[in-house]
Amino acid sequence: MEPQTNVTVETYYVDEVNGEETGSGAESSPFKTVLQALEAGGESCKILVKKDAEGYKDCSGAALKKAKKTLAEQLKKRQKQEEQKKKQLEEDTKKADEEAKALEYAKSIVLTEDTSLPQAQKIKIRNSVESRGKRVKVSGWVHRLRVQGKDIMFVVLRDGTGYLQCVLTGKSCHTYDAVTLSIESTITVYGIINALPEGKTAPDHHELTVDFWHIVAKAPSGDDAFNNKVTQDADPSILLDSRHLVIRGETQSAVLKARAQVIKAFRAHYDSNGYTEVTPPCMVQTQVEGGSTLFEFNYYGEKAYLTQSSQLYLETCLPSLGDVFCLAESYRAEKSHTRRHLSEYSHLEAEMAFLSFDDLLNNIEELICDVVDRVLKDDTTRKLIEQLNPGFKAPERPFMRMKYADAIEYLRANDIKKENGSYYVYGEDIPEAPERAMTDKINRPILLTHFPAGIKAFYMQKVPGDRDVTESVDVLMPNVGEIVGGSMRMDDMEELLEAYGKQGIDSSPYYWYTDQRKYGSSPHGGYGLGVERFLAWLLNRHTVRDCSLYPRFTGRCTP
Repeated sequence: MEPQTNVTVETYYVDEVNGEETGSGAESSPFKTVLQALEAGGESCKILVKKDAEGYKDCSGAALKKAKKTLAEQLKKRQKQEEQKKKQLEEDTKKADEEAKALEYAKSIVLTEDTSLPQAQKIKIRNSVESRGKRVKVSGWVHRLRVQGKDIMFVVLRDGTGYLQCVLTGKSCHTYDAVTLSIESTITVYGIINALPEGKTAPDHHELTVDFWHIVAKAPSGDDAFNNKVTQDADPSILLDSRHLVIRGETQSAVLKARAQVIKAFRAHYDSNGYTEVTPPCMVQTQVEGGSTLFEFNYYGEKAYLTQSSQLYLETCLPSLGDVFCLAESYRAEKSHTRRHLSEYSHLEAEMAFLSFDDLLNNIEELICDVVDRVLKDDTTRKLIEQLNPGFKAPERPFMRMKYADAIEYLRANDIKKENGSYYVYGEDIPEAPERAMTDKINRPILLTHFPAGIKAFYMQKVPGDRDVTESVDVLMPNVGEIVGGSMRMDDMEELLEAYGKQGIDSSPYYWYTDQRKYGSSPHGGYGLGVERFLAWLLNRHTVRDCSLYPRFTGRCTP
């Protein structure tokens, strides 16, 4: 008779009250569930369970049966997951092998230009409509890319002047460069542009059938691909960091193209009205809008500033050049985080001699309406405006004219209050929020006039007979607020010298400005228009930052 072998059965402890998911199963570190014990020791282990203060007891048959069933289901599920994982790995490996073979095969395909075809004429995409039916050569960036089946590839090409759909077929879309082509790569395509049949769509309703093409430079794919760098839902700060890429998008490039045409229209308006364009300095030693918003810098050992406005210099040009204007950058060191403020902005300014305050208001209204009319008459610009601001209509004339005092009453009558619940009173500046609330409610352009002297710049002309009120104006537009600020200028030298003193300004650095009143003064006035604000109104942009190439504001001076 053979000796009996002693089989050691391992015991596991389960405390359903105080056990832990991370327990070891020992009495000093019990499991939380019977299932844990089964997973650790298998079906042959001994399981003691503690449910209450009576201590550990043998696991009941029902509890053990339930746990075994659950364990079997979990093992079956895990096995299935492992099988699926293995199958997926095999499929991925097979796919990678096939792709590698395809890439190797693609490298063997070499395109050559058919010399029997007519020589291609190099064009910009803006000339594509007039070039239909001719063999052309076009270079640009891959804006969109779509593969259809094995033998067709659609590429929308962008060159800054427009968009052109190109279709690659057969061998042209089988090369290594074709199968690895990525968004924003630069390419040159050759072929003939033909109109599309009814029912099909593409930019300018035509497409280029490619007979030869080549890569100029490839953009990265994968994690570093363009579409992973710039996404619509990205944080605004990330989009600003990537502004150099954002401006390649259809919306932002449309804004910049519209901006260029609007600036042309401003210049055309002034040219047709006999104004002379001048270029004032941006480095100055005087202030225009108050010392608190000056950007100061060291100018060869002297204190100097970036200009807040070119107005004072424009005034000096009136005796020699007549009515003048400039389009230059202005700088304001105000720490405003509103959607209508920039630290650097494009400032359109004009000064006119021998006019009345009513003449000034009429000139401003005529400027805005004439520029809008000009851009809407240009088909290309009109389409950009329709793309960005569908349903835009030119403002009706005449603009509403409202005095500051009446605006204060309007705010009270319409229950537009300060944050503390009190009403605005005469003599207080009207901030952006109530100003916009009023403008949006009235929903038409407003020439807001006759501000108190105490809240306006030192150089503004007083109303004859009421020296506490200025001949001043702000132009307010729905959805944006103020886009223009202007006034008649003081033309009496003694009054100007007195104004310097009241503001605590040393008049000596302003000798050249004061001399305008000394050597043949004249009634004169002018205004400044924020180009980005004008564009935000015209193009329905949420913030003026969208209307600047590389916006500068508090905390942002890159890229």
